[in-house]
Amino acid sequence: MSAPKKVVLAYSGGLDTSIILKWLQTEYGCEVVTFTADLGQGEELDSARKKAELLGIKPENIYIEDIREEFVRDFVFPMFRANAQYEGLYLLGTSIARPLISKRLVEIARATGADAVAHGATGKGNDQVRFELAAYALNPDIKVIAPWREWDLTSRTRLLEFAEANQIPIAKDKRGEAPFSVDANLLHTSSEGKVLEDPADMAPDYVYQRTVHPEDAPDQPEFIEIGFEKGDAVSINGEAMSPATILTKLNEYGGKHGIGRLDLVEGRFVGMKSRGIYETPGGTVLLEAHRGIESITMDRGAMHLKDQLMPQYAEIIYNGFWYSPEREMLQAAIDKSQEHVTGTVRVKLYKGLASTVGRWSDHSLYSEEHVTFEDDAGAYDQKDAAGFIQLNALRLKLLAARDKRLG
Repeated sequence: MSAPKKVVLAYSGGLDTSIILKWLQTEYGCEVVTFTADLGQGEELDSARKKAELLGIKPENIYIEDIREEFVRDFVFPMFRANAQYEGLYLLGTSIARPLISKRLVEIARATGADAVAHGATGKGNDQVRFELAAYALNPDIKVIAPWREWDLTSRTRLLEFAEANQIPIAKDKRGEAPFSVDANLLHTSSEGKVLEDPADMAPDYVYQRTVHPEDAPDQPEFIEIGFEKGDAVSINGEAMSPATILTKLNEYGGKHGIGRLDLVEGRFVGMKSRGIYETPGGTVLLEAHRGIESITMDRGAMHLKDQLMPQYAEIIYNGFWYSPEREMLQAAIDKSQEHVTGTVRVKLYKGLASTVGRWSDHSLYSEEHVTFEDDAGAYDQKDAAGFIQLNALRLKLLAARDKRLG
């Protein structure tokens, strides 16, 4: 690959991406444009601008953008229509943010005339795959630079030496090994590495950042009502809110009640297993509520088929194929299934659990007249069930008769 002339870097303002910024300048002698995304990670981003300027980046080449609404509206909500959970548990908080970051990297590259993009993901993880598959899907001619796969700064000590040699500010707590690595956005917090690397050891309490310990959560339950339209949450307790505002509010409710903690050993796309601690308080409440409204508004056949598609859909996102025809095909089917998923769900929040305790909708398929244990006034003839059972039993009877005949 020929040396890039201008690179758009996914820049957090932290030590690692600051080192990458300087490395790009010294290794390639190229112009660098920084992109810092506000995805609701809860950090002050103005420091990223100051660090970029300190490292010689022109003000017009520093992009800091609040993309929380786009993140929730166009990425998180479509994923939650599918009730997506990787390996049955993980709500894909990191996975779903990467295609949006890549989208903006490619767009900024186009706007600034850059011929390459760069990211700070390591060569052992999933994020390198997600960033790069998304970038190539959006611009097949873009160059992608992954410094962790190229440079010789293979230890924390060497990184710090490079930083000191190039006058890159080092926070005092960065001079020692960080206890664990954290990725955060509005949907979740992910913690990996160091004190978490032995899956036999319980995660220390200080790892958790968004949720109180369930045992320390309020002793009284709290009830909230979440309104849905076509599968997306649109209100809380009757108050209409934007997508990002809804998720922010649900995070507050969930965090307060210790909801959404997950200690998971997962199978990475690159082949190894890794242990992570995830906190997805708002997402866990949202998933429970979405399941609740689907239960009365979706036909059994459509719901069961969607549940069969879900693991494949979740794996597609986890592996970085958001911008793929297979994801778009599945999304079309999922979105079709949500046409009548409109109504309200009452959720009980208590000691780490979110439980649906009520649901109602003008689109409901639930018929009390048909399921009542009292007189149904002829709505359902129970004698019809006899023929239904006999027809379904026919093949089982034939199998049993054969087995009996053969001995």
